[in-house]
Amino acid sequence: MKSVEQLSVKIFADGADLPGMLQLYRKSYIKGFTTNPTLMRKAGIADYRGFAREVLAAIPDRPISFEVFSDEFCEMERQAREIASWAENVYVKIPVTNTRGESAGALVKRLSHAGVKLNVTALLPLEQVREIVDCVGGGAPACISVFAGRMADTGVDPVPMMAEAVKILRAAPNAELIWASPRELLNIFQADAIGCHIITVTHDILKKLSLLGRDLHEYSLDTVKMFHTDAAQAGFTL
Repeated sequence: MKSVEQLSVKIFADGADLPGMLQLYRKSYIKGFTTNPTLMRKAGIADYRGFAREVLAAIPDRPISFEVFSDEFCEMERQAREIASWAENVYVKIPVTNTRGESAGALVKRLSHAGVKLNVTALLPLEQVREIVDCVGGGAPACISVFAGRMADTGVDPVPMMAEAVKILRAAPNAELIWASPRELLNIFQADAIGCHIITVTHDILKKLSLLGRDLHEYSLDTVKMFHTDAAQAGFTL
């Protein structure tokens, strides 16, 4: 098994907890950061702009994605241009559609070719990947986030589809594929094996990196000990 440092896939930390982000910033294997409105809400963030500026002041030299939150494309564009102005390392997250299912492709193309670094998010079917690749090709650096974890939640094996997405992105050398919403640490190694460029990983999953290479017999014994200890501490009797 490869060590984290030997992986070709870049690990981006996914979260909106500033102390946690700063702790991960000290790890050389964390190559970037992503956020989204859901994570920010869970973290209790009320001042979007203030939080973003605080993060960017502390992390000035790695890519960081911040998402627009309007449902109207004209307002998305205004928000995107403001967010992009905050720092050179900012990527603006644009959802692949609005809530009415209308494609954001035209907006993505306009922003990308105006020099805005984008992270187009919430993609699932390969048709969406092909559309967005056409929109960002020849534009500014971009990321395309395919939600492999949500794909797996539907019972679909994401590995073959993500491998095909890697091939599709060859048409846009300025774009990188993100394996988004991983569900387990193994997904990092699956993403690496198929040549995926980036994987976004939550802080909770990143905590499991200490288990890499763990002896399975030892891990089995630790599991048995955990069950025994918890039963004793619960005071169970029969």
